[in-house]
Amino acid sequence: QVQLVESGGGLVQAGGSLRLSCAASGRTFSSSVVGWFRQAPGKERDFVAAISRSASTTYYADSVKGRFTISRDNARNTVYLQINNLKPEDTAVYYCAATGGVRIMTTPGMYAYWGQGTQVTVSS
Repeated sequence: QVQLVESGGGLVQAGGSLRLSCAASGRTFSSSVVGWFRQAPGKERDFVAAISRSASTTYYADSVKGRFTISRDNARNTVYLQINNLKPEDTAVYYCAATGGVRIMTTPGMYAYWGQGTQVTVSS
């Protein structure tokens, strides 16, 4: 079992930055692939980024490459999402998710554990 709690969201102006955190509890976090997803009102939950168990591999959606950076600190049971040069279209609820698989997954259904989400709102 893995419990996830996101934090760090807020209201920022376009061009600003945020760092989202995903704090985990549970013995299996360090052996979990972790992903970030986001969901805008009326839209599906979309993949944003994911990181392998050892942090050796990361993967990003094309729409966020070069602006988002995912990282993890297994000693702190925390995964981070650094978001730079925020755009109004980044406005969404951001969720972190964990899976016990080995491969990085981009489909929400492949993740077993989810946090409650943190709201990111970008004003133009």
